[in-house]
Amino acid sequence: MTGEGKAVLFPSKKVKSRSSRAGLTFPVRRISRSLKKGKYADRVGAGAPVFLAAVLEYLAAEVLELAGVVARDNHRARINPRHIQLAVRNDEELSRLLGTVTIASGGVAPNIHKPLLPKKPDSGKGSSSGESLLPKKPDSGKGSSPGKILLPKKPDSGKGSSPGKSLPPKKRDSGKGSSPGKS
Repeated sequence: MTGEGKAVLFPSKKVKSRSSRAGLTFPVRRISRSLKKGKYADRVGAGAPVFLAAVLEYLAAEVLELAGVVARDNHRARINPRHIQLAVRNDEELSRLLGTVTIASGGVAPNIHKPLLPKKPDSGKGSSSGESLLPKKPDSGKGSSPGKILLPKKPDSGKGSSPGKSLPPKKRDSGKGSSPGKS
């Protein structure tokens, strides 16, 4: 022989765990033992613990990835239960899967019911005339409702108008843009 190798009667096999054979991090043997001890069935196949380990590893990786994103958004280097809670509740599928689960020290997901939010003014036809979203100040004039801003009306030509409409409007606040018609 040329020295390429010697024939060995009993080659020493390197013992490989079922987890490493399946390319998993989660322990297949421990899951197999738990399935047998739990008496979920009389017999447990060889592929069942491998499949269950793969599913559990995937779910753990998914939750940890989302929690890591939440932790990074909060400028933290460590994942805490609050980050896991926010990650699970903001993901539709995980929220459905873990809907009845309570995460200790997780708090609650921030949520304000829509009826409790302040009402936005109707923009109508999408006009962007620079209207402010801040609440409007009530007029100091008599007989005006606090939520409405009265604009001066143009004088009519006299057809069907009441005597009260032809009077000039009362002076209001002299703030910027108080009357859009005058310059």
